[in-house]
Amino acid sequence: MSTFHDLPLSERLTLARLGTSHYSRQLSLIDNADFDEDTNLAGWTRSHIIAHVAYNAIALCNLMHWANTGEKTPMYSSPQARNEEIAYGATLIPDALRNLHEHSVARLDVDWRESSEEAWDHEVLTAQGRTVPASETLWMRSREVWIHAVDLGAVAGFGDIPEIILTTLAAEITAKWAGQGVGEGLVLVDAATGDRYAAAPAADGGAEVEVTGSLAGIVRYAAGRGAEGVTSSTGEVPEPPRWL
Repeated sequence: MSTFHDLPLSERLTLARLGTSHYSRQLSLIDNADFDEDTNLAGWTRSHIIAHVAYNAIALCNLMHWANTGEKTPMYSSPQARNEEIAYGATLIPDALRNLHEHSVARLDVDWRESSEEAWDHEVLTAQGRTVPASETLWMRSREVWIHAVDLGAVAGFGDIPEIILTTLAAEITAKWAGQGVGEGLVLVDAATGDRYAAAPAADGGAEVEVTGSLAGIVRYAAGRGAEGVTSSTGEVPEPPRWL
């Protein structure tokens, strides 16, 4: 099964830019007066999401700087600094947040456009402590903008996300569960294709729990955005484990 990571660099870059445009369109649909409305992310308003997505772009610029110059520049100085940055950003007035978004998007796109061939293969360290080539920033950004476009609560849904992004998310999320030793026996099933995305095997030979739905539906469920449109082989859809 092909994933985002199997695509040529140019196609990955196109998907990241397409996702950014999609996210920007959703942001443009939100009135300034509605920035403080709650979202489906506990404790976060729209302002929190907008600040987070903007600062994420700047953090990825740090990784591209690292890749292009060899100067170690982590995404964030610490997890606490990241959280404080988002909390501060959420206090900005809507027009300031829109400007922050536009500036960060432009800056990251320039960094990608001007990166050398060698820089894309240069190893950097993510905020989660993974050592990856700088080209991984394309997936990291794609994941952010496509999902948070939905979280903004304008008109976008998981069904608007390209299939290659959804299949990559389904595989990534279940692999992350398995690596953390959670979600034992939980299997996501794409009703249209029969494709299965399994977490860790069921403990002590226990039965699998299949959560079935459209590809968009099972990814929405796995990402913790609700169980609408999915069914469970046990009759009750379990709460998914945390992913990020």
